[in-house]
Amino acid sequence: MKRLKNIILTFAIALGSVSCVSKLAYAEPDLPLPEKFQYTATADTASIANLEWKQFFNDPILQELIEKGIKNNYDLQIALKQVASSQEKLKQAKYMQYPDVGFGVAAQISKPSKNSMNGQSLNLFLGQSHVEDYNAAFNLSWEADIWGKIKNQQEVSRMQYLQTYEGSKAIQTQVVAAIAQGYYNLLMLDKQLSIAKSNLELSNNTLMITQKMWESGDTTSLGVQQASAQKQATELLISQLEQNIAIQENALSILVGETPNKVNRTIEMSDTSLPQNIMAGLPAAMVSRRPDVRQQELVLLESNAMVGIAQANMYPALKITANGGVNSFKIDNWFQIPASLFGSVLGGITQPIFQKRQLKTDFEVAKIQREKNVLAFRQAVLNAVGEVSDALVSNENLKVQEQKANEQSTTLKDGIKSAQLLYRGGSANYLEVITAQGNSLQAELNLASIKRQRLSSIVDLYRALGGGWK
Repeated sequence: MKRLKNIILTFAIALGSVSCVSKLAYAEPDLPLPEKFQYTATADTASIANLEWKQFFNDPILQELIEKGIKNNYDLQIALKQVASSQEKLKQAKYMQYPDVGFGVAAQISKPSKNSMNGQSLNLFLGQSHVEDYNAAFNLSWEADIWGKIKNQQEVSRMQYLQTYEGSKAIQTQVVAAIAQGYYNLLMLDKQLSIAKSNLELSNNTLMITQKMWESGDTTSLGVQQASAQKQATELLISQLEQNIAIQENALSILVGETPNKVNRTIEMSDTSLPQNIMAGLPAAMVSRRPDVRQQELVLLESNAMVGIAQANMYPALKITANGGVNSFKIDNWFQIPASLFGSVLGGITQPIFQKRQLKTDFEVAKIQREKNVLAFRQAVLNAVGEVSDALVSNENLKVQEQKANEQSTTLKDGIKSAQLLYRGGSANYLEVITAQGNSLQAELNLASIKRQRLSSIVDLYRALGGGWK
C-alpha cells in the first residue's frame, strides 16, 4: 500500500510540474516592410497578383503553353510528388499519440547439461532432459505527452508538408513566368526577323541602284562593294535570327514537357496585351501571398517546434508498457483458456540526469537554428520587396524608353526615304544611304527589344508579387 502511494505521489509531482514549463508560442518577427512599394504613387490594396494566370495572360496560344507546362513540366511534377510524400508522413504523424502495439509468437526448447543443477532438476520434476516454452503475446508501449513533445513532432510534420506545398506553388509561378518570358522572346525574334527581311529588300534596291550608277559612270566600284557588304550583313543577321528562333522554340517545348518542336503562334508582338493598370498592392499582402516567402516562414515555424522537442527531452518521460497473451511449457495446452493466460503492466518515469550535456547542447543548438531561420525569413522578405521594386522601376523606365525608341525609329525610316531620293538625284553619296539604312535597322531591332523587355518587366512584377500559382 505504501509503495502504491509512492508511485501515485511520483506521478502527481511529474504531472504537477507541467505548469512550471513555459509553453513555446510563435511570435512573428519584425519584418523590414515599407508602407508601400517604391515607385508607386499610393498604397493601394488591389494587386495584379490576385488575378489568376488565365486572366492575366489573355493570349490563347500562351494560355495553351502554360496549361501544358503546369501539366507536364518535370520540375513541377517532382515538386508535386514531394507534396504527396510529405502528405503521407503527415498522416502518419497523426498517430504518434497512440500506443505502439505488436504481436509476437515464439517457441523455445532448452536442453541444459545433465550434470548441471537445471538438468538434474528437470529429470527430477519433469522426467525429461529438456524444457519447452511456447509464447504468444501482444506488446503495448505508450508515452504520455506531458511536455508536448509528441504534439511538437506532429507540428514539425505539418510544417514540412506545408513547405512542400508552398514549394510546389513557388515552382509553378516560376514555370508560368518562364513560359511567358520565352513566348514573348519568341515574338520579339519574329519581329526582328521581319524587320531584317524588310531591310534586306532595301539593301537589294540600294545595291541595284548603285550598280546601275556604276555602269553609267556616276559612282565608283567602292560604292558597289559597300552596298553589297550591307546586303551581306543583313543576310547574316537573318540567319542568326532564324537560329535563335529555333533554339527558343526548343527551349519552350522542353519547358512545357515536350520534345523540341516548332511553336505555333498567330499574333505579332505588337498585338500582345497585358494589364496596363499595374497595381502592386501592399507589401504585407505580398508576404502572405508569395509562396517562397511563405515557405521560409514555415521553416521558421518548424524550427520553433524543434525547440519545443529539444526542451521536452530534458524533462521526465512517463512511459507505460504492457504485454499479455498465452504461455505454456507444453504445446498441447498452449491455448488453454484461462490457464495459459498471462499479463503484466509497467509504468515508469525516467528523468535524464547526466548525458554529457547532450540534451542541453541540442536545446541551445535548436534555439540558434530558430534565430538563423528568423534572419533567413527577414532576408527572404527583403529580397521579395527588392524584386518588386526592380520590376516597378523597370516597367516605368521602359515605358519612356519605348516611346523614345519609337520616335527614333520613325525618324530614321523617314531618313532612309530622304537619303534614297537625294542619292538618285546625285545630292548624296552611297555612304549616306547605307548609314541611313543601318541606323534604321538598328533602331527597329532596338525598339522590338525594348517592347519585349517591357512585357518581361510586367511578367516579372506579376511573379514577384506572388502571382501565377492560382
